[in-house]
Amino acid sequence: MRSYVDTGVVEKIRAAGGEVYAITSEPQNLADQAHEHWELNFENVGDPHQEIPRTCDERDWLTLYANKGDLEFLQRGANWAVEHPKGYFQPGVLAVTNSGRILYRWRSVPSAANLNGTLARPTAQYAWSAIARALAAGEDATNAEHDDNPEIDSAPPPRLIFIAALIANGWFLRVKSFVYSPGVEPVPRRFNAAFRRWLLFFALWIAAAVFLPAAPVATAFVCWLVWIVRDVRGTLGSLDVQQEINARQ
Repeated sequence: MRSYVDTGVVEKIRAAGGEVYAITSEPQNLADQAHEHWELNFENVGDPHQEIPRTCDERDWLTLYANKGDLEFLQRGANWAVEHPKGYFQPGVLAVTNSGRILYRWRSVPSAANLNGTLARPTAQYAWSAIARALAAGEDATNAEHDDNPEIDSAPPPRLIFIAALIANGWFLRVKSFVYSPGVEPVPRRFNAAFRRWLLFFALWIAAAVFLPAAPVATAFVCWLVWIVRDVRGTLGSLDVQQEINARQ
């Protein structure tokens, strides 16, 4: 969301007579903390009961996905109590006029390609360009179709690399998410720092293999491997439980 401020898109939208809002499935107190931490100049709205996404679906504007799985994975990476009574919704971008004409719409469709919606959002400037073209077309123009191929802010890393970083983030005892917490470093910095821990991890195993009896070291490594594979499969499997948010729910 910070990119909308840094690129001047917020001011461009306001100059065109519009306003920007960030909607999150977190409680309002966390939305307020993110607003302050990221130094945003537009309102952050907490919507843990998904009232706004349901309204958007009811009006045929945009239908988001929500994760309905176990919250353990998120809780492991958070220093606050994760509360998503109806699941946490996936990202989306919606621009609409006062008359209800849709200028731009995009939603994250969770898949292996975007790591279950973890990454790959339209850039702020790209979204604004699409909105500006729709405004220039006039009120008689039709609603914008869903954008299925936007210019994204960052390509997801290979899934194996992502999982390796999650394992390192949990200090090789379990996978640990990079979920936002107030005051912590941005995700890219934490991701890189965690991944560098693999150097220490392998160095310790190599030292153990050199200075300790081979059989116990090999047994310990196999036990660790079985443990971490089970944790990865069990924990990350909950992220696959995705469902569209609709007004009938």
